[in-house]
Amino acid sequence: MTGRNFRPHLFWGKSEPKTQFSARGCAALLDSRGETAANKMDNLLEARIQNKMDEFSKGQKRIANYIEENYDKVAFMTASRLGATVGVSESTVVRFATEIGYAGYPQLQQAMQEMIRNKLTSVQRMNVTSNRIGNSDVLDFVFSQDIDVIRRTMEETSHENFYRAVDAIVSSRKIYILAARSALALGTFLSNYFNMLFENVLLVQSTSEGEIFEQMIHVNEQDAVIGISFPRYSRKIAHAMDFAHNRRAKVIAITDTSMSPIAEKADYLLLARSDIASIVDSLCAPLSLINALIVMVTIKKSGEVKQTFQNLESIWDEYGVYEKVDDASK
Repeated sequence: MTGRNFRPHLFWGKSEPKTQFSARGCAALLDSRGETAANKMDNLLEARIQNKMDEFSKGQKRIANYIEENYDKVAFMTASRLGATVGVSESTVVRFATEIGYAGYPQLQQAMQEMIRNKLTSVQRMNVTSNRIGNSDVLDFVFSQDIDVIRRTMEETSHENFYRAVDAIVSSRKIYILAARSALALGTFLSNYFNMLFENVLLVQSTSEGEIFEQMIHVNEQDAVIGISFPRYSRKIAHAMDFAHNRRAKVIAITDTSMSPIAEKADYLLLARSDIASIVDSLCAPLSLINALIVMVTIKKSGEVKQTFQNLESIWDEYGVYEKVDDASK
């Protein structure tokens, strides 16, 4: 019951009760999470290839071997270019993709891109981006890429999860926001507005795992924990999300794929696509999703919010917080 015809008021309500974990079980889970989540995506693709290896034609075996040895290059090759590289036809490449369970070569290519994004070093990212841009105009290329990831986010994000997450946030006693490294900019943006909308919001400072857990020591089932993480994923944020889940908090993950290390323990998974842009990832789609989250929360709390901002406007005017710009046209 997802998609554009979804009606949020039909689904707003309490989430399913969660299983309680022992302290020992929680510790074991945290120890194993990083490696399991990091390898899950590429293991899936490797398993598909290996399961079919004996059935492949000679040409398909050449494709399989080349992918295994050069996955970072293949992820951004067209089907015709891959065929020319290994000495087979473009149609053989397309048949190879369908043979291992994908709808077509674009779906295989997308799976490989998602697989490698958390593995590429900064130098490899620069090389990949340089090859993709080629002789194109950089500004046009980046804008087009951002348009594409926003479009894909619109198509893939669960509307049901979005509205359920809003309800969980609004009904919470306290809201914790977890973000690190480049995603910290998104967390800071969200925290800035949520602090105007709610009385009890904490942007958890993630200098060390010990300090994260100290700041979250009182988290419980009355609270919402929003984790934001994109490749290369922060291990500290993944561990903190596990901790929140085991404390029975309402856990909301904003990330790029269901295979992300913060997705598994989320009660509400909000997917926002990102893509490689040189040494950084494009975060325009995650920011758009966060904008939508802020707007929907504002609508849900419209009565309180109007009064809050009326008071803020008076304070801003009284203390000259913002520079006033005269209208030159008058």
